[in-house]
Order: sequence, then C-alpha cells, then structure tokens
Amino acid sequence: MLIQSKANEPTGAAHDRVYRTLRARIMHGEIDPGQALTLRGIGKEFGVSMTPAREAARRLVAEGALFLSSSGRVSTPELSNERIEELAALRALLEPELAARALPRAHMALIERLEEINGRVARVIARQDAPGYIKLNLEFHRTLYLRAQAPAMLAMAETIWLQLGPTMSKLYGRLRRTEPPRNHLLILAALKAGDEASLKLAVRSDATQGLRMLKV
Repeated sequence: MLIQSKANEPTGAAHDRVYRTLRARIMHGEIDPGQALTLRGIGKEFGVSMTPAREAARRLVAEGALFLSSSGRVSTPELSNERIEELAALRALLEPELAARALPRAHMALIERLEEINGRVARVIARQDAPGYIKLNLEFHRTLYLRAQAPAMLAMAETIWLQLGPTMSKLYGRLRRTEPPRNHLLILAALKAGDEASLKLAVRSDATQGLRMLKV
C-alpha cells in the first residue's frame, strides 16, 4: 500500500511519520520475522527521500525492532529460543508490577473499557485476523498499565512488545485461537475483586504462556 507523501513536509516530520507507522506494523505483527526491508522501498512507499527512511530505520534498529547485518541488510529479527526466553522473562517481571501499580486506580470505568476491548478481541479472532488480534491484545494490556502511572516501566514493556511483534504473528498461527485468552477473564475478575496476587499471576501467565510454544 503506497502512503502518499505530504506536501512540503519537513524532514523531521517525515522521519517521525515513517518511524511511527513502521513501528506500529512491526509491533502488531504485520511484518514477518526475517523479512527484509530496503531504504529505497521504504522511501517509495511513504513518498519520502532516503534521509527520513534511513533515520526511521536507524531508530528502529536501536530499539531492536529491526536487525542490521554486517552487509547493511535491514530486516525484522528472527528470534532464537534464548532470546524468546529472555524477552518472556522480562515481560514476567515488568507486566505484573505494572498491573499491581494500576490496581488501586482500577475503577469500574477502566474495567468496563477492558471488557469492551476484550469483546473486540473475540470478533477479530472470529475473522482469523492475526495483526488485529495482536493490536487489540496489546491495547488491553496498555490500557490497564497506563493506570500504573509508571511511564518508564511502560516504555520498557512497549520496547519488548516491539521486538516480539513479528514473532507474535508466528505464534498466533500455532495457537489457533477460537476465543479470547482465558487469562484476560482472570485479569478482569482479579481487578473486580481487588486481588493483587491473582492479578499478578494472571498477567504473568498471559504474557508468557504462549511464547513457550515458539521454542523448538
């Protein structure tokens, strides 16, 4: 899909637009693991020169969302078992803590919002829409974690999600989901009960159980 360039767009704005759009695609699993990207192709798609395409790619390489080989080839990473294990362990540490910090501020309006997102998760699963599922699953978690008021921790969690994006798309095919994750219901129940221990357990399980299926 060709994204039209914006007339007289400053280089900095063009770079930010390319970066944010590519970042979202990678995080939501719209780009396969190991898929090569070229600066020329990025520039053509977004209607920008090589400079903003290069700067956006460099920024994503720095975040671990793209891999730069010694030959200069840019691609999405293909994660080893060890790397998957490391990222899963980081999720298991960060996300239960974010959820626990959010719990005192988890009023009914937030819980109802999470239930609404979970309802949309069911609809994208029915359509077998992997990127849609990943996007809404992350929206479910981000909506909860925003209530933690811990921006540095949330930024770290989002960097992990970004690195896992293409791999999560691969995982979706193995899970063959037919309904929303059971742990989402457990998260909602724990929030309603104000049960921190159950909340942390449900979040930890939701963040890590599926990733184990990717290890071969």
